[in-house]
Amino acid sequence: MTEQTDVIIVGTGLAGLVAATELIRRGRRVVLLDQEPRASLGGQAFWSLGGLFMIDTPEQRRMRIRDNLDLARQDWLGSAGFDRPEDYWPRLWADAYLDFAAGEMRGWLHGMGMRWFPVVGWAERGGSLADGHGNSVPRFHVTWGTGPGVLEPFLKQVLAAETEGRIALRFRHRVTRLIRDGSGVSGVEGEILADDPVDRGRQSSRDVVRDFRLEGRVIVASGGIGGNEALVRQAWPADRLGPPPDRMVCGVPHHVDGLMIGHAEQAGARIINRDRMWHYTEGIRNWDPIWPNHGIRILPGPSSLWFDARGNRMPAPCLPGFDSLATLKHICRAGDRHSWFVTTQKIIGKEFALSGSEQNPDLTNRDIGLLLRSRLAKGAPAPVEAFKRHGEDFVVADTLEALVEGMNRIGDHSIDPGHLRAQIEARDRELGNTFAKDAQIVALRQARAYLGDRLIRTARPHAILDPKAGPLIAVRLHILTRKSLGGIETDLDGRVLGDDGQPVAGLYACGEAAGFGGGGYHGYNALEGTFLGGCIFSGRAAGRSA
Repeated sequence: MTEQTDVIIVGTGLAGLVAATELIRRGRRVVLLDQEPRASLGGQAFWSLGGLFMIDTPEQRRMRIRDNLDLARQDWLGSAGFDRPEDYWPRLWADAYLDFAAGEMRGWLHGMGMRWFPVVGWAERGGSLADGHGNSVPRFHVTWGTGPGVLEPFLKQVLAAETEGRIALRFRHRVTRLIRDGSGVSGVEGEILADDPVDRGRQSSRDVVRDFRLEGRVIVASGGIGGNEALVRQAWPADRLGPPPDRMVCGVPHHVDGLMIGHAEQAGARIINRDRMWHYTEGIRNWDPIWPNHGIRILPGPSSLWFDARGNRMPAPCLPGFDSLATLKHICRAGDRHSWFVTTQKIIGKEFALSGSEQNPDLTNRDIGLLLRSRLAKGAPAPVEAFKRHGEDFVVADTLEALVEGMNRIGDHSIDPGHLRAQIEARDRELGNTFAKDAQIVALRQARAYLGDRLIRTARPHAILDPKAGPLIAVRLHILTRKSLGGIETDLDGRVLGDDGQPVAGLYACGEAAGFGGGGYHGYNALEGTFLGGCIFSGRAAGRSA
């Protein structure tokens, strides 16, 4: 006999959990399915830094940041570059999210107990025209508790409802097909996988125990394709970005495989903007990996010098923290597999952070004492120092010649130390003048005009070759696969649309599977903090509609 329920949610990440809380509130019978063990409850959001894009908040105003909806919309649309007929719903989703981020978002989340680090981060600064890509002001609100802190209020509600018998969580249930009837989608079929006691994020087995079938409305909240390198390469826009490198590192667990998007397509869903993806250029190989090919992103401040694989300084806007997509394009069109940061111990002590909850124990564990010691004391935070000691991508030396020797041992191309020195000395020479034409020096001075950057995010400007700032450090940077910006097309209620533009009855989508809203509400570029924000916003919409 086939089991029935009101709503089936495929995926127990942030978007699925948010949708579940809304359905619980409405009194619906809900079953949450996930192919991973219970240990991975919360999905990718658990591993995140917990940043949320919000507009004109008390945190911004305390940091003397003047923000408003019109400025944020200008930044978003300048970054998105919507230029396709299929951008109709993504554009509407972008407008709706901006209204949410400038309106009820903070109060709604604050009412659930969520809090934020007082210094607002300035991500994706752009570096071009006012109506082009980038955040004109800092908007990246790091949640106190990082990714787990974002999940916490929704997990509490879902787990309480599970205890009360109002919702069922079924792990090791892999959906392989959406059931179609005469009017639309009426349920799911799939395989129950063998129990596997692996820790969170580690690759689990795919041994099948038996099949299952479940009927009800379906919300696809299964995430994107970032952990499936074959799908990433298949969707890669070589004509726009250049060919993908033959070696990349992976920023998400193995189970982020994108297969559910294909199942939705087979059931009649329209998939749009497949070629829009968000991959980082500051990836380093994790010396203590959790999932296969595990990469971590460096979140750099503005001072490190960025060179291509051949030792040529990267042009603006390819500066640390400014324009991820432009930098990715520059590297790939050159045919390179990596690039280089050249920096100093003084800079990494103030400016290097690592993405992920596990790399920021002070923020994740809400440990104020550790926070003060790690962020304000001399020296780099302990996780950064661990990568410097153990990471295969770090080179540390007292002289530039020794540094280049180490770079040449692990790099793809031989770098001339004289050429590298000339470029660094040219940059250092600009520091001695009130005026400057070096775009990075100008940007560094602007960054230090922001109180938050001056306090915890930028080192006091100094010559890279000053021995007092040493030792010198070079970091080999890989392309890090991460996010799908396109996905399943939906209307503003999260209803999945078919090729005819009409809703597929009984089928909804949210989170990264839906391009964070509508099939790609970022357009071509992201402003950061918009991934978790999009999961929350689109999950809420689907849960209120299904």
